[in-house]
Amino acid sequence: MTDNTSGAKAQTEPVSQAPTFLPAADIYETNDAVVMLLEMPGADPQSLNVTLDKRTLTITASSKPFAPQGYTLVHAEYEDGNYERAFTLSELVDGDRIDAEFKDGVLRLTLPKATPSPAKKINVRAA
Repeated sequence: MTDNTSGAKAQTEPVSQAPTFLPAADIYETNDAVVMLLEMPGADPQSLNVTLDKRTLTITASSKPFAPQGYTLVHAEYEDGNYERAFTLSELVDGDRIDAEFKDGVLRLTLPKATPSPAKKINVRAA
């Protein structure tokens, strides 16, 4: 990070040594909703955080090392770390009715479509 006033390098501290992964996502559209499936293997359900700020949907989670009691890890292909992904939603999504479910390492988000406003006539005043 650079200090904009002096151009000097600002000192920083690492927040986390864990890597951050971009979860793979499949997005489907139905007549009533947009459905998102995000793969987050090993994610701790308690760490899942889904937020909507204005039109930005942000998903974060973290995974913890898992080893059954009495077992020693011999080989690992999953790396522990954090998951983070953000999407910009269209005006067609009703942000107040988003539903989230996490099962078998997959986060399913159902984003209901907003009901379109009916057309209305606007009266024009003569000046």
